Amino acid sequence: MPSGAPKENMFYKMSKEEQKPFVNPIDKDKIAENPSTLPYAHTVGGSKITPFDHNKSRSRSLSAMASQTDMQLQQIKEQIDLLAKQANAIQQRKELAERIYAASIGFKPEINHIYHLYEKEDGEYTLSMIGPNEWGARGCKYEKFVNTVRLLADHTWDILA
Repeated sequence: MPSGAPKENMFYKMSKEEQKPFVNPIDKDKIAENPSTLPYAHTVGGSKITPFDHNKSRSRSLSAMASQTDMQLQQIKEQIDLLAKQANAIQQRKELAERIYAASIGFKPEINHIYHLYEKEDGEYTLSMIGPNEWGARGCKYEKFVNTVRLLADHTWDILA
């Protein structure tokens, strides 16, 4: 303060000659204009700030996604295999039903009853109520035993033996 200025005036203005530019004693590289935007704590008691590792997160996400999709694809594959097996079984039942309905049948087959399919010497089929072990002393009059079958409610046949 100039010597002639009254002491009670706190808002005394310095003249241009008296004003000196303020020089910060801290190195400019070690201070920040906005410390809240720093990627690290700027005070001793500040919390630890760790940068987000995008590659690590991406790797974990891809690994979890691959695991989930592989599991779902495996489930779908198992379902496809099951459906293929069921379709194959239905196709076999259909072929067997066609063979049986083309065979000579001397009676009316009843649902859920067991019958026996034989092949004759001429290659034609016949359906019988008598099993291969039930012919007695005379033996089976047909060339070849094919299957033991049961008539199902949808008029297809289930192979038992």
